[in-house]
Formats: sequence, structure tokens, C-alpha cells
Amino acid sequence: MAMEYPQISMYIDGSWTLGSGTRRQPIINPATEEVLGYVPLAERADLDRALVAAARGFALWRDSALEARSRMLLETARLVRERASRIGEIMTLEQGKTIGEARGEVGRAAGIIQWDLEEARRAYGRVIPIEPNTQMLVLREPVGPVAAFTPWNFPAGSPMRKMAAALAAGCSIIIKASEEVPGTACELVRCFADAGVPPGVVNLVFGVPDEISTYLIASPVIRFIAFTGSLPVGKHLAGLAAAVMKPAIMELGGHAPVIVCDDVDPVAAAKSCVASKFVNSGQVCTSPSRFLVHASIVERFIEAFVEATKKIAVGDGLAPATQMGPLANARRLQAAQTLVDDAARRGASILCGGRRHGTRGYFFEPTVLTDVPDDAQLMQIEPFGPIAPIRPFADLEEALRIANSLPYGLAAYAYTNLAARANLLIRRLEAGILSINHCGGSVVEAPSGGVKESGYGREGGHEGLEGYLITKRVSHKF
Repeated sequence: MAMEYPQISMYIDGSWTLGSGTRRQPIINPATEEVLGYVPLAERADLDRALVAAARGFALWRDSALEARSRMLLETARLVRERASRIGEIMTLEQGKTIGEARGEVGRAAGIIQWDLEEARRAYGRVIPIEPNTQMLVLREPVGPVAAFTPWNFPAGSPMRKMAAALAAGCSIIIKASEEVPGTACELVRCFADAGVPPGVVNLVFGVPDEISTYLIASPVIRFIAFTGSLPVGKHLAGLAAAVMKPAIMELGGHAPVIVCDDVDPVAAAKSCVASKFVNSGQVCTSPSRFLVHASIVERFIEAFVEATKKIAVGDGLAPATQMGPLANARRLQAAQTLVDDAARRGASILCGGRRHGTRGYFFEPTVLTDVPDDAQLMQIEPFGPIAPIRPFADLEEALRIANSLPYGLAAYAYTNLAARANLLIRRLEAGILSINHCGGSVVEAPSGGVKESGYGREGGHEGLEGYLITKRVSHKF
């Protein structure tokens, strides 16, 4: 029996609302192209209500006992885990990823809450010795109401990173989640509400992205900006924040290189890469996306990579046998085809895939290409889809030059069993996230974020609370 998709509402000042206007946007199931429902789009009056609520919510939440806040956040985490199956089904319906990936993401979202609240309990200040009759203190305080903006590729993980960190630090938040995957965000916010988090502390809105970001960032109520998304949008929002001198976290895109050295088993490395490349249909900002393999082992690597790729079962994410679902929207389907066609025109060889899968839904075949020239769009632009270009390199210096040649620096990967090579790769690869001998994803215990044009600030680890806290120096002469 097919599950029923929930009615979508915004959550402002402790109440669910369709907003003050009549604008609506359809929510499309990417596996069937059917309309699941409609998401209300906020008007300025709705944003004004959210701003007033966030200001009042911050004053209440900031001055609440840490123990009380912790209890509510722990209960939120419990509710998220308890409802993970239902939330995962909603996510698969609206985003397309497999049900296993979706439920796993919801479980990780619960872990984010627990990690952040435990870190907040240890956000210590310090006393600095200075002179008799004078006390010098360093205090950590919540920055204030937060405006957060999240994308569609991780409907639970990305919003929760912002909500959990903000609330754990003592801030209130207005979060604009993606209009394409609103159901997941609604269910997460419902968990906060059902756990007793007071009205105004968490506010959820949907709407025209530029309208909402421009209005919220300019408001004097908002004190911090948190964004995950594309480089062009991130640069725009960073400019808006800079104009009013507001700090921000910007987790932007990348184009993650994978360097496979000649001292590893190419078959094992290829299977490891395939297992990560096609997660979420490749729609991951840290997805391995440029495979640079030593010339002496590249043929065996390609053979194993293609063999494993051809075995991937593509289909509706709710089907138990599916290993890769559809792309999230028609834009990604067209973008994937454009990248493949451009590479083919420039002389690339398509070893498997390369076109739409079926005629219904936004499915694209898992694709492997070789002989892709460096000036092809695929080697310059993050594919954000199930497309894997593989090219050989002659020596490690060449591989590093290619890997570091783009203005991005979010994630990078390398395979080597030699300590000296690993040390060189660690020192020379320009990325905020580096995994050796696996394509590791984000974890709550460690920070994630980029360098160069891939953004600034960190989410996860104890660094994840930094943006949501200010440091106050107090000099007290008795």
C-alpha cells in the first residue's frame, strides 16, 4: 500500500500555517513525475512574523537552563529515531534516493542533535590571570537568531546540521528548507515541536529563494547566516551578509578528485570508488567526481569500475532491490546529459551509460567515460550526478597539478599504501576534507567544510558550534 504524502505547511511561532498568501509550488516525485502535493510560498508578512518570533524565541531560549534545553533536544533526537522509517519514506518520495539511504540519513540526523547538545555542554569559557583585584573572563555566548538556507540533496542532514547547532548553542533559527523536498523538513521540525521546544525557537518557511534570503539577511533581527548549496548562490548570499557585516558559514560545491596510485590493488580501489560514486545518484557535494589513476594500472581500474557500475540496479527508491534512484529534478537530468554530450563531442569515450534511463521519471544511467579532455565541461564543472570520468596520470606531481587546478577545494580522495606518498598527498591536496584509501562521508564527530571557492566555516565536530557562538571578553576590576 502506497504511503500518503503529508500536507505541507510552514511553522512560524509555534503554529503550522499555509501563510498569508496564495502562492503554491508543486512537489514532484522524481521517480514518477507525479505531483505529490503543494508547498506554500511565504509572503513578506509571513517573514515578518517569523522574525518577531525568532527574536522573542531567542530571548527565551538563550536564558533557559542548559539542562532544560538539553532534555528537549535529547527528546527531539529520540523522536527523530522513532519516526525514521516514516520520515525516510517521505524523503524517498520527494527526493528519489533509495529508502535505505533515506532512513540512514534520518538516523544520522538524530546523531547530529545528540552530538551538538553534548558539545554545547562543554562550550567552556576561561579565566585569565592578570593582576590582583582584577578578573579577566572569556565567555561563550549564542550569537543570536540564525537564518539558514538548505538544498534538496540531503533533506534531513543539511537542515539538521543548522537546526541542531543553532539550538544547542542557545540560538533561535528561521530555516528556509528546499521547496522541492519540504516534507522531510516539516517532519524534523515536528519532532522539535513535539519535544517541547518553545514557540519561536524553530521557524520553518518556504518561498522564492532570493526573496527570502534578501529579506532575512538584511533584517537586524538576524545575526548569523548558514548556507549549503551552489557556488553562485553562496557567493550571492555571502555578499548580502557582508553588506550588513554578518558572519556566515558557506558550505559550497566542489569537484572532488580521486588519486589512485600504482601501489594499490586497482580492482579493490575501483570497487571502493563505485560504492561511493553513485550514492544519492551522485548528487553529493563531496562525491568523488574526477578519477585520476596511474597509467600502469588504469586499464584494470577501468575494467573493474565499469563492471561494478553496470551491475547497479536503477529504479524507484522505494523498491527494495533498487541501488540507485532517480535524479532529484528535471534540471539535473538535463545537466547530466549536457555534460556527457559535451565530453563526447570533444572525443571522450562512453564506456557505459550516457543517457536517460527509461522514459518516466528523472533517471539517468550510471555513466563511465574515458579520454575526457581537461577542457571538457565535465572536468571543469561539478557533475552532481552519476557520471564518472577516468583519466590516467604519469606521476604524482601531474596528478596533484590536475587535482588542484580547479578553484574548488571541498573534498579529495586518494589511494596509496605507502606512508610517504600518503604524507605528500595530505600536505599537497587542496581540500577541506580528505580521505585516504576510502571515500569517506561526513560524520558528526569531525568538521566538514571547504577551502578556496568551496566556502568557509565548518559543520560537525566541536568546530560545528563555533559560528553560532560569540566570544566575549570581560575585564572586571573589584
